[in-house]
Amino acid sequence: MSFIFEVLAEGFRHLVDFGPNLRSILWLTLAVSLSATIIGSSIGVPAGVWLAQARFRGRLAVVTFVNVGMGLPPVLAGLFVLLLLWGEGPLGGLDLLFTPTAMVIVQSMLALPIALGITLGAVSGLSPAATEQLRALRLPFSGRLRILISEVRVGVLVAVAAAFGRVIAEVGAVLIVGGNISGETRVLTTAIVQETRQARFGAAIALGIVLLVLSTIVNGGLAWLQARGDGDG
Repeated sequence: MSFIFEVLAEGFRHLVDFGPNLRSILWLTLAVSLSATIIGSSIGVPAGVWLAQARFRGRLAVVTFVNVGMGLPPVLAGLFVLLLLWGEGPLGGLDLLFTPTAMVIVQSMLALPIALGITLGAVSGLSPAATEQLRALRLPFSGRLRILISEVRVGVLVAVAAAFGRVIAEVGAVLIVGGNISGETRVLTTAIVQETRQARFGAAIALGIVLLVLSTIVNGGLAWLQARGDGDG
């Protein structure tokens, strides 16, 4: 037990000495994760609304594909983006591999199906009468989108929170496409892996605490908005 207490004490010492290296990792983590969540949700939420309302041949296959995407292994997504951005790959000329941009791309791929699938479920849960009434108005998709998002705003916030939770805790994909380069592409999760590999457990604990605090702040804000949505409803 003394070993555990020593590691915890060392971790808190690292937190007290909140140096520029830790600040750099923190801000990059926040920038990458929020960017990926915004991109994935901006595409996934409208797509989820559309898919819930659409009726076409092959819809079941699309829904199945979305559900599979919600559990997509991060390392597989990372490998796919790596092949795209590799020097000889189709997007290799953009020189994006081992940059924060590559990390945003792969995390957006992970966030998108989460946002899409949960939004799809929320909209599909509306009463048939409400759905038919909305169809009878013959509004353009943008008009229906605003109304439906307003109706299921709590579900949409859950979708965004789940997408953020997916990307903030992810390590495999960003490690593959980002390379965990100190001062350039190292985020909290990959930094924890790095410190653990080098048996610097106190530093790893400190990074883990920062990750938990960051996740709590963002999800707390989303939970507050969700509670307001419940009150308004």
